Amino acid sequence: MTPHTALVLGATGGIGGEVARRLLARGWTVRALNRNPNRLSPEEKESGIHWVQGDAMSAADVAAAAKGVSTIVHAVNPPGYRNWGKLVLPMLDNTIAAARSAGARIVLPGTVYNFGPDAFPELEEDSPQHPVTLKGGIRVEMERRLRAAAETGTPVLIVRAGDFFGPKAANNWFSQGLVKPGRPVTAISYPGKRGIGHQWAYLPDVAETMVQLLERADALETFAVFHMEGHWDADGTQMIAAIRQASGNLELKLRRFPWFLMRMLTPFVPLFRELAEMRYLWMTPTHMGNARLVAVLGAEPRTPLKIAVRETLAGMDCLTKAAM
Repeated sequence: MTPHTALVLGATGGIGGEVARRLLARGWTVRALNRNPNRLSPEEKESGIHWVQGDAMSAADVAAAAKGVSTIVHAVNPPGYRNWGKLVLPMLDNTIAAARSAGARIVLPGTVYNFGPDAFPELEEDSPQHPVTLKGGIRVEMERRLRAAAETGTPVLIVRAGDFFGPKAANNWFSQGLVKPGRPVTAISYPGKRGIGHQWAYLPDVAETMVQLLERADALETFAVFHMEGHWDADGTQMIAAIRQASGNLELKLRRFPWFLMRMLTPFVPLFRELAEMRYLWMTPTHMGNARLVAVLGAEPRTPLKIAVRETLAGMDCLTKAAM
């Protein structure tokens, strides 16, 4: 095993890419598995990542790429959420087997989906996990398998966070619900109820949190779970105000999110099915506290919301020249 060498699964995605870039900046050697490295963008090819051809669904490919690494970041999802329920657990099993063979730590970006209404509204790392959705049940099973791996000696780090947003994020509520990528913001479509709080997580902050925890790996438990508070929007108005401010239009129109239309389209658009299943999280406040994280790091990495939203909209090509 080589210290400070990581394999990132999902390095072309939002959180995987952010973690890879931060590890590189800290002097780590970073490998990444990709089915077709020749199709990577010039920016990705020149990023400093060592790209290895292979598929996360192949146990042999993951094991070969993981030889000699100290950390495996499991940030991979099926493209477009297609066959999510059938592919996620086999991919995780491949990561667990590779980590066990290499003696590596597994890092998993976690979510709030594990929890059901019996645990709301204040969620601790050890709150009961009784999810009411298929996706939540799979998340619980993922963590169960990781805990079992930890009990046999494979260290695991899970960082749970709210809804992702960021300049390079994809398949998330911000970029596929609130605003439309690739065009100036003309309206905000907000999924939540007025007065209901919602928790957001800026991807660069999530990645920085993971890296800082890895830098303290010797002090972590074999199965370590942390919650990020991120940006807690207590009544749903702060994110809307930040988008308006970043766009340069304080009167930007606010629209109701088309839940009915989304439900109608779920048989044809897999992503819509995934989003519709999580509607309950917009109707009920759920808040993850960060006391355990702060006890280890001293403070949670947290970019001010107005800066985070501005960087996100700029990365999505949603700002006019005047707003830039």
